[in-house]
Amino acid sequence: MAALTDDWSTRHSVLANARRTAALINALSGTDDREPQPKSAAEAAAGEAVAVAEVLREYGESEPVELAPDDVVRMRVAALLLREVFAAEDVDAAAAALNRLLAEQTGPLRLTSHGGSAPWHPHLDSHDDAPWDEWFLTSSCLALTVLLWDHQRPPGGLCASPACRNVYITSGPGPARRYCSRRCATRERVAAHRRGQRATDTKSHSHSHSGSGSGSGNS
Repeated sequence: MAALTDDWSTRHSVLANARRTAALINALSGTDDREPQPKSAAEAAAGEAVAVAEVLREYGESEPVELAPDDVVRMRVAALLLREVFAAEDVDAAAAALNRLLAEQTGPLRLTSHGGSAPWHPHLDSHDDAPWDEWFLTSSCLALTVLLWDHQRPPGGLCASPACRNVYITSGPGPARRYCSRRCATRERVAAHRRGQRATDTKSHSHSHSGSGSGSGNS
């Protein structure tokens, strides 16, 4: 039983739940590059439900994971509310955003073991069978609140790449994170290098023309 509890605690830690929040927001925003966008609206809705269910499974959600298109629509609304926390510029703004969500969108704190199938843990949704969107929003608020409390800084951020809308979780010591992935960081470094090279080439070309013109009148 102890081994089972330890495994559950690892998969459902505060940090794991916060990372699941970011992954779900990105999947619901259509920014995580999991699958090519299907052509019809019906295919798009079905494909999005599959992508969201895949994220839930990756983060330890028990089967069956069954999402209807309406579930995904409501989860997307929750994701937009949660993005306000990630968009906060500092810890005070992040705390204010979380306080609004806790006051307006969550219920009282309660403990549940899901009928004895899991260790006791806190929830902010109304009951164990709450709709997907309610569970997503309230569990995310709880995880992000604890991270902010623990580290005294915003629990996440928006990717600094202009070409990306992903969110990410900040965790651990070290320099402040600015990008959601190494891919975005590398892309922006390459783009900055190319801009710098073009600026150098333009300046060199301008000086070359200036030099050739200054000697043309000395005859």
